Amino acid sequence: MVTLEEVRDKSLLQKPSGDATEALERSSSNYHPLHTFTLGRDLQYQQQFADIYFLRLTKIKPAVEKVAEASWEGTVIGGEKAKPVDRVLDVRQGELCWVTGTVYMDMPLKPNILEDVSKDRWISAPTTIDKYYSEDGGDSVMLEDDSGRIRLVGEIFDQYVLVTGCIAAVLGTENSNGEFDVIDVKFADLAPQPERWELSKQKEEDVEMTDTPSPDQGKKIAIVSGLEFSGSDTSYAMELNLLLEFLLGEALDPTTQGELAHISRLIVAGNSTVPSEEVVEKKAMKKYGYDSSSYNALPSQLFDDFLSELLPSMPITLLPGASDPANSSYPQQPIHAAMFPRAKTYTSIPDAAEPGWLDNVTNPWEGEVEGWRFLGTGGQNIDDMAKYVDSDDRLGMMEAMCRWRCSAPTAPDTLWAYPFQDDEPFVMKECPHLYFIGSQPEFGTRVIHGPDGQAVRLISVPSFSKTREIVLVDAETLDVSRVKISV
Repeated sequence: MVTLEEVRDKSLLQKPSGDATEALERSSSNYHPLHTFTLGRDLQYQQQFADIYFLRLTKIKPAVEKVAEASWEGTVIGGEKAKPVDRVLDVRQGELCWVTGTVYMDMPLKPNILEDVSKDRWISAPTTIDKYYSEDGGDSVMLEDDSGRIRLVGEIFDQYVLVTGCIAAVLGTENSNGEFDVIDVKFADLAPQPERWELSKQKEEDVEMTDTPSPDQGKKIAIVSGLEFSGSDTSYAMELNLLLEFLLGEALDPTTQGELAHISRLIVAGNSTVPSEEVVEKKAMKKYGYDSSSYNALPSQLFDDFLSELLPSMPITLLPGASDPANSSYPQQPIHAAMFPRAKTYTSIPDAAEPGWLDNVTNPWEGEVEGWRFLGTGGQNIDDMAKYVDSDDRLGMMEAMCRWRCSAPTAPDTLWAYPFQDDEPFVMKECPHLYFIGSQPEFGTRVIHGPDGQAVRLISVPSFSKTREIVLVDAETLDVSRVKISV
């Protein structure tokens, strides 16, 4: 890790060389966003949420069954040969078999919407519990499909991360208590991975493109999260200014400026603003209508100023987060350009085919950057998943999502989500080359591999407001480095 302070110590307070400096030009960005998580304008909330689980099981079950059959076909235990079972309710006591379904975690500490409805609360009560996981053994694992549900038991579950919504195949037998005693568990594993530049080649089909795009040497992509511009807290305003100078290449020596000129794009991964905690005294509470005194526009204005300073120099992809002015349910839709009076001039016109220099995108988001397939979120999916398990290994949870082929398994059970009926966009139909999650407690990275040669770079992007760190990704190797901005 390189700190900005070390760079500045080597470059400042030195005698000018007297040599004429060459004008630097920032590397261009090869960028093709996908609209996987974009919702239509006619949103309907009358439908049930059960369709999401049915669609997810339908899409992932064939891949899970293929893995299970390859692993367990011909397995003989105690003189009995294992056989597949189509439905959960077809399991018979004493018969060795395997069955595929959706995992459901029955946890006493987990919020239950049915309890809210029974108490005549039509809006879910705010969740204040840090962990749904309980150490007293009160949690239980279920497997369900459209036919029914069966309880799973076995010591093997100590080896796996499991949450509500993931699709799994289990091998075992039903015991005398009506529980399924599990011997082994299989998941779909990594989805098929597209080739590099696949989207770019599809875009250029009409031009009969034969060669892969020739990238600039040393090109990098910067990822930052958790800027948390606030209307009241200015404790790290200096670091935010230094971050701006770092990305623009100001106050640095020509050599470092040349390196920073290779940053072709900035990805802002959620939680860019936070509501002000200041309480405004009001003479009388308004009963009806909009109360303008309850809204503080300063966080958005400060973030707008930050973006407008950067945009003339580099393109930006902006994901919303939990604290940003966007819808709270998954998938979050883009932050409206009206929130940025100065920066909105760099956005594209409505329904334009090409993205603007400032690309307001959804959370989660998927796209091709420098030929690599990127998948990223603002952090809500893994923050909710972490409540299910007795672990703080965020990279392990990210790996589990990839091997489950689902980027938001706990939606819509405990992670609010739109009730999809025709499609389940959280299913990973194609495996990304790089998977990042923003607003995390600390930086982490790992490369995982799949059975068909897939390789995925996982990045846990730290919250800048907590760690003062940003992430730089090499556009050729996907190697990762981090830079700490300190005063």
